[in-house]
Amino acid sequence: MAIPRYWAMIPAAGAGRRMAATMPKQYLPLVGRPVMVHALMALLEHPRIAGAVIAISADDERWPEVAATLTPTQPLQIVVGGAERAHSVLNGLAALREWAAPEDWVLVHDAARPCLRRGDVDRLLTALADDPVGGLLAVPVRDTLKQADAAGRVAATVDRSSLWHALTPQMFRLGVLHDALHTALVRGLPITDEAAAIEAAGFAPRLIEGRADNLKITRPEDLALAEFYLTHRHLNLSPASGSAPK
Repeated sequence: MAIPRYWAMIPAAGAGRRMAATMPKQYLPLVGRPVMVHALMALLEHPRIAGAVIAISADDERWPEVAATLTPTQPLQIVVGGAERAHSVLNGLAALREWAAPEDWVLVHDAARPCLRRGDVDRLLTALADDPVGGLLAVPVRDTLKQADAAGRVAATVDRSSLWHALTPQMFRLGVLHDALHTALVRGLPITDEAAAIEAAGFAPRLIEGRADNLKITRPEDLALAEFYLTHRHLNLSPASGSAPK
């Protein structure tokens, strides 16, 4: 039996309207490169990732300029995304099926998560290598959660002891994830991440605790926070300060 390989899939076809920016948030500049390049290279530069697929909008005019700045050593394929994230991921998986095996692992990572650390990728790969289902990076909910009523008042305080914030990458077998997403979309289920499709197929993904600084750029203040994280990480990598923490 062939040893499974690891592939990256980056859905990058969204518009990011909540950012109120002049361009999609994945193309916003961040510490010298677009947000999505940080997200992509966090995986593509990992020695165990065999290649990547990026799903972009059909009318994306910015990607060619970004692509010209990249010199990946692994295969990098571009596909056209869909109306929603799940459609974009499914299109990417369909392309991957042309040259990857059904038992290969796929790590789906948000284009708007530029602060992913190598240590979190290592932790995910190690923890799930022999897992029958797969799983995702996540962090336990730390804040108190309130449930609101229709009038916008507190209806209840939610028990957070078993709640987690889902992050990415989310890692599943190519064949299983493709079929789970396809079936969920045909059924019209609300799919906000890959784990939801796997859950709908009757499986229980494993939660792997990651770092809370693996944030998603959603609002303008997130960009400033990501810049802070990345800038300080680069400072920690300087010869005078030694290696950065994972």
